[in-house]
Amino acid sequence: MKYITLFICWLAVLQATAQVKNGADRLEELFPLLENKRISLVVNQTSLVQNVHLLDTLYNKGVHITQVFAPEHGFRGDADAGEFIKNGKDYRTQVPIISLYGKNKKPQPVQLQQTDIVIFDIQDVGARFYTYISTMFYVMQACAENNKELIILDRPNPCDYVDGPVLDMKYKSFVGILPIPVLHGCTIGELAQMINGEEWLGNNLQCPLKVITIEDWKHGQPYSLPVKPSPNLPNDQAIALYPSLCPFEGTSVSVGRGTDFPFQIIGSPTTKNLKFRFMPHPMKGSDKHPLHQDTYCYGLNLSSEKNIPKGFSLQYVIQFYNYFQNLTKHAEKDFFTRPHWFDFLMGTNQVRLDILKNKTKEQIRSAWQKKLNQYKEIRKKYLLYEDYPAM
Repeated sequence: MKYITLFICWLAVLQATAQVKNGADRLEELFPLLENKRISLVVNQTSLVQNVHLLDTLYNKGVHITQVFAPEHGFRGDADAGEFIKNGKDYRTQVPIISLYGKNKKPQPVQLQQTDIVIFDIQDVGARFYTYISTMFYVMQACAENNKELIILDRPNPCDYVDGPVLDMKYKSFVGILPIPVLHGCTIGELAQMINGEEWLGNNLQCPLKVITIEDWKHGQPYSLPVKPSPNLPNDQAIALYPSLCPFEGTSVSVGRGTDFPFQIIGSPTTKNLKFRFMPHPMKGSDKHPLHQDTYCYGLNLSSEKNIPKGFSLQYVIQFYNYFQNLTKHAEKDFFTRPHWFDFLMGTNQVRLDILKNKTKEQIRSAWQKKLNQYKEIRKKYLLYEDYPAM
């Protein structure tokens, strides 16, 4: 009976997803805006119209595509996290590709000279440290500075919660560029409106912006992605766990990079008290140099766990820090191997310092609640879709 119920729920999610019409699917709204215009695209492997890439769709319809800007993981989504993306040409259309990762995170004025409109169409997963948000910020800034119109083809948020600490701008970085919580509860179209409305671009800049909205979707509605948004987020389970597991990247605990279950398993060579074990190996297109390469890690397998936290949780981070306290003499040093990176991911040092004081997750959460409530009020101003009943 349990499995029948789960199967019915899975079918319901698939049916709801099938009814959703993304911004990229609404070509009747897009094409009139592109007539006699030179177009640049900011896209990756998630930029699909049905099962066809947006570039191929527009190119085959005779739209004048001057170039493609490729973010982290590359245009086809086959580069490791943090790997340098080379400029080149798309092998199908011969359209030039310009990297927006590495040193060139923002389109330069010379790169926009042959452009009238920039189209941004990338699937987000709702987390502040998912770097496509930072790419969008820099694209908006470049469009504002060079008087170029930006069209965003909106897509649902598959991890649609408002939760976690709001970024302290002292910890601004490419993994956190906006004063928003870990889970922002917006689509990229709503977030772009917020960036404009709150004047976060700086220097009184306003990006000329149009959002082509989603049809038949509302906040809180389950949405299963038709294609993995990045190499290390292969399925819905990984996306759901990503906000709570990503902070481990500032620790000595592996999140399963270099395995078939990234962001679904966690472990360390230290925690041999745990029965589940795995061994990370280099994997082309996801992680060529994973943490604890060729070494057994002991931890938890969450890949088929049904009772995972909804939204953002410190449950696993605190759990593993407690393990380290019991297993090593220098828990702080052995666990928080990259403390500054942990703080950048969290957007504050408050969480790490409170963990070191052995505060409970409820006590830690109470410290960020006031700013989170303030953000919730800001968010309401920019919603394009029906909100969930209660926040």
